[in-house]
Amino acid sequence: MKVYFYTLGCRVNQYETDAVRQAFIEAGYEIISEPSDADVVVVNTCTVTSEADRKSRQQLRRMARLSPKAVICAMGCSTEMSEGEVDADVVCGTKDKHLLISKVQEFISSGKEHIHKGLRDDITEEDGYAEFGTVLSPEASRAYIKIEDGCNNFCTYCIIPYARGRVVSREEDNILSEVKDLASKGIHEVCITGIHLCSYGKDRGEDIMSLYSLIDKIGKIEGIDRISLGSLEPKSLTDEFLNALSTQDKLCRHFHLSLQSGSDTVLKRMNRHYDTAEFLEVTGKLRSLFPDMSLTTDIICGFPEETEDEFSETLEFVRKAGFNKVHVFPYSLRKGTKAAAMPQVPTNIARERAGRLISLSDELEKEFTASFIGKDVEVMVEASEVKDGKVYLKGYTNEYVYSRIGFDGSEEEASRYLCSIVKGTGKSSEGAQLFVESVFSK
Repeated sequence: MKVYFYTLGCRVNQYETDAVRQAFIEAGYEIISEPSDADVVVVNTCTVTSEADRKSRQQLRRMARLSPKAVICAMGCSTEMSEGEVDADVVCGTKDKHLLISKVQEFISSGKEHIHKGLRDDITEEDGYAEFGTVLSPEASRAYIKIEDGCNNFCTYCIIPYARGRVVSREEDNILSEVKDLASKGIHEVCITGIHLCSYGKDRGEDIMSLYSLIDKIGKIEGIDRISLGSLEPKSLTDEFLNALSTQDKLCRHFHLSLQSGSDTVLKRMNRHYDTAEFLEVTGKLRSLFPDMSLTTDIICGFPEETEDEFSETLEFVRKAGFNKVHVFPYSLRKGTKAAAMPQVPTNIARERAGRLISLSDELEKEFTASFIGKDVEVMVEASEVKDGKVYLKGYTNEYVYSRIGFDGSEEEASRYLCSIVKGTGKSSEGAQLFVESVFSK
């Protein structure tokens, strides 16, 4: 039987899609790239905003039209928060995705729909961590490692604690076993991710150093050359943790710190538990330990009651903090959050502000990329291509700068460098892309 996957949302969702895809393969299913010929269609939904919810419902209806004979499956966050029926034959929430195959097989044999449980009755119930084992990503050079689920923060704009529940951490032995298995399969870079990464171990009474201990153990696994981290919470980054991180040679010099606004008054309405002065203190410590690091963030534009002056504070803060890229989101009302009851900023104003911030982000990203001209860089090769008769290797530097490398050799020779770290010198840049002189070391 043939199965098609469609994923919305974050890296954790992508990891879980990869896990379920792998389970289908092991059960004898064939994975296909177009839905029209599918026997089973799986849509991994997202509920982070009302727009994400709308897109999730839209994709389920679209898949039913494109694949009228297929079993339509919905899984993930949006199904948890749906207060009505889900347009799918089989429905899984955030805690029972590992049961999807058995539910599909039961549906096929019985022809009966699975009852949708709707909104979670108790977000504090201890469901435990749903273990998938080793998860291989379609990306050849890196793999995502999910180490925790859930969030305890309850920011006023966010529905995720209700959809995912409270923090639950994965057992360390299972994480390390997965990394070792991935290394044996040729994976050289792992990205550690979770819904709220800095809360790893919190449900066991541990502090942020339990995350460092895990990073340290992963760094000792033979075959792993790079470790990258998902989104970090600035309030959680203690001096002890940052000093320890600076000793890790395999750690990528790229940090994503979630900001959401550069205005203290907006941060307070968001219930973010820090102000801009505390954020700057953390970034200052990071720069002292990692001088050439890349710093990225998320920012919401047009949060309820945001004034033009407050948005101007955000623009000023983005420059002051020295971000080299900002992931920009116009605020989208999410029913069930405290922010939904606040006075709303008109959508056109939120989008206009988002456009201004995107322009600033593009400017800062170009400046950061250009700063690597003349510097020696290490690039993890993810792909090769031939353009105008010349062979190029492509990948990201330690600082997560996208790079194209001129290669003096054949396409067949270039393929030997895939999943390897190569060294070169920044020659020129165009936008956010760095061009690197021919490889001089592997």
